[in-house]
Amino acid sequence: MKAIKYFLAAFAIVLLSACQGDWDEPTNVPYGNNNITDENIITIAELKAKYPNVFAETDEYKLIEEPIKIKARVTGNDVGGNVYKQIALQDETGAIIVSINHSGIHGFLAEGQEIILDLQGLYIGGYRKQPQIGGLYYNEDHSAVELGRMYKETFQQHYKCVGTPDPDAIQPIDYNDNLDKNADCAKLMTLRNVSFKPVGGLGTFAPDTTVDRSVSIIGGCVNRVLNEYKEADLVIRTSTYAKFAAMKLPFDEVNKKPIKCNLTGIMNRYNNTWQLIIRKESDIEILE
Repeated sequence: MKAIKYFLAAFAIVLLSACQGDWDEPTNVPYGNNNITDENIITIAELKAKYPNVFAETDEYKLIEEPIKIKARVTGNDVGGNVYKQIALQDETGAIIVSINHSGIHGFLAEGQEIILDLQGLYIGGYRKQPQIGGLYYNEDHSAVELGRMYKETFQQHYKCVGTPDPDAIQPIDYNDNLDKNADCAKLMTLRNVSFKPVGGLGTFAPDTTVDRSVSIIGGCVNRVLNEYKEADLVIRTSTYAKFAAMKLPFDEVNKKPIKCNLTGIMNRYNNTWQLIIRKESDIEILE
């Protein structure tokens, strides 16, 4: 009996050794739709030109019926909890928000991942002039059908990963006052050498109002103002669910003055106001 056991064990080792290095490289990614081709790809700038309603005052939307696609990289996801059920996509011509009723998106769409997004059958429109792609839902508060998040099952059928994530391929541009809100909204940007206006309460990015009533929460987010910009022009918008929401705003408590910093994130717009959406804590660089 022992001889048989030794023989079977030896046979198994031989089989295992024979298999080493013989595995084929996987050709299909387990997420998305691998049947999507790279035909009929247009740029994000061309997409916005086709559907100028994305910049309308009335938050209009349209069904994309053409067999068109965009190819772009993920510049923002929910890794830091400040981007909620959305991703930001950017190519060499522009950027756009894609709204998906799905959480944990960063687990399969990391920053720098290039994808092809099949647009046919999806909806495009704007939310306060910020272009986005998504699905329709019934807003009971407004008693109207509006553009919102697409179902996660829908999204899975409409995108395909290209290669592996390359974070170095999504370097931010520096913000400047000459940027165009239509062409540049939703791009990855850096605000350099800026400081926050002094605030009361705990002085954090997005405090819990049950313990800090010095700030207003609108849509689950807090808008913080910089010394270098007017509130009507630019704000730093942070969700109370962001992983860095309780982080102190850069401030020198000894000398009682703001500390300069560089801030990186997705530069969305709300009508004619820029809103920087910081993706994660490492996007906050303290300079002093």
